[in-house]
Amino acid sequence: MENVLLFITPKSKICFLELNFTIRQALEKMKYHRFTSVPVIDENGKYAGTISEGDLLWFLTDGNKINNINLEEIRLSSLPRRKDNEPVKASENISNLYDVIVNQNFVPVVDDSNSFIGIITRKTILSYLTKK
Repeated sequence: MENVLLFITPKSKICFLELNFTIRQALEKMKYHRFTSVPVIDENGKYAGTISEGDLLWFLTDGNKINNINLEEIRLSSLPRRKDNEPVKASENISNLYDVIVNQNFVPVVDDSNSFIGIITRKTILSYLTKK
């Protein structure tokens, strides 16, 4: 049985957002890295959820807000999210992630204190399971 830590892309090597980022910062960072969804952490480094392009799009177009808002004033913490990617503990076995990865493109990994430490991509998990 293989631990997820053998397959993790560490926090230092991925794109993530912080809850205190503005919508503009989130849009710029996601566009620059070309990601459709990214993990969000709080001020203590804990996993706080996932922001997707859809979350941003729905927020901006809901009730024609896009004409009336300043993207530099609204924080991600106030943005409604449709679905957060389910995190797993660092002690989890990678073989147990198939059901999780079917519905999300990455799995956030947290330590025992729920601090965000990185992600495992769908490609990594499927590649491992295919070879197994």
